[in-house]
Amino acid sequence: MKINKLNSIIVLGLVAIISILVAQLLWTKEAFTIEQKKLSQKAHIALLEVAKKLYEGTNHELPAQNPVQKIANDYYIVNVDNEFEPDILEFYLLTEFKKMNITTDFEYAMYNCQSDEMIYGDYISLSHKKKSECKKTVYFPKHKNLVYYFAVRFPNETTYLFSSMRFWFILSIALILILLIYVYSIFTLLQQKKYSELQRDFINNMTHEFKTPLSSILIASKYLSEQSPIKDDKKLYTYTEIIINQSHKLNHHVEKILNVAKSDHTPLELKKESVIIVPIIEEAIENIQLKCPEAVIQIESSSKEYILETDVFHFANLIYNLLDNAIKYCNKKPEITIRISEENSTLKLEFIDNGIGISSKKISFIFDKFYRVQNEKSNEVNGFGLGLYYVKEICSLQNWKIKAENNSENGVTITLLIPYKK
Repeated sequence: MKINKLNSIIVLGLVAIISILVAQLLWTKEAFTIEQKKLSQKAHIALLEVAKKLYEGTNHELPAQNPVQKIANDYYIVNVDNEFEPDILEFYLLTEFKKMNITTDFEYAMYNCQSDEMIYGDYISLSHKKKSECKKTVYFPKHKNLVYYFAVRFPNETTYLFSSMRFWFILSIALILILLIYVYSIFTLLQQKKYSELQRDFINNMTHEFKTPLSSILIASKYLSEQSPIKDDKKLYTYTEIIINQSHKLNHHVEKILNVAKSDHTPLELKKESVIIVPIIEEAIENIQLKCPEAVIQIESSSKEYILETDVFHFANLIYNLLDNAIKYCNKKPEITIRISEENSTLKLEFIDNGIGISSKKISFIFDKFYRVQNEKSNEVNGFGLGLYYVKEICSLQNWKIKAENNSENGVTITLLIPYKK
């Protein structure tokens, strides 16, 4: 993916999430305003009913003007214009607030015209708080031109409104967390991309720098091996052959690293064709036995005519890598069985070895790039941890499945599951 396209996707995703978050916050603010209005309306109706009840049984009539006045969001004054008892007032307040489903705490005070001051009534806890936890309001302001009136205050109105909007706030917090996770993920992705590019550039430069001196060593070594003094001296000829063989081996590793680095940048192109796989497997066995003649490798198959659509070159490399890996991690005479069977339109290739096995905690990582299991053989075996990664890449490109599991006694079984039609 080009960097400009990636940046566009990141910016669009960021703008979309921020837009949703802003919309959610605006909706939350609007919902808070609506809840505030609803509480105000319910309180107004309840206090009006209390005023009506205080007039019941008296010779006075309720004033034509609305007796309920909202002084502040949490403070109301009710003009009664008639004497009333504090106990009766509290009873009516509790009754009417319960009818209107107002469950927040409130406190009330009454105006005493004789002392010209507000007399504090009580703090009524509808949220079942203990008396010691209730914070009482000290100041109830007087109101001019009124003689018989009482005041009601809701000290926890904001908390009550927030609690009634719990769902909105949880949703807003969830969106903020999603935004933070998105930003962190993008930051991590860009960092990983940067490191991946640095790694690929380093590998490309390193391997290209290795290839030039390796070619010179191979040319010089082959020239030396053809000289008469070298041929006549058995020790010198053996040493020259060792140099040539090790140079070829190192060149093979360099080519493998180059191919992996290239496949990271641009996927490998497979040239598929219909091939009978058993002869290819037999050829890979012959090549691996040139390297390790003592290895015993056998094929168990009910048929030698299994045909697959695959890339011959990469399939042969896949088989060679699996066999080579099984031999390298064996501390006795290598014995490998390649079992080919057909199950439910799936061709199963099992590579069963008698090696040292792998820890159950580490077996899931063996197909990762540059991963090498630390054991008694890993220090003896040369390699970069790319063989099984290459195998996994070839399988993924062809939609094949691959898995590894330890055998019951010793060794590992690596299984290829390939969609198969006759």
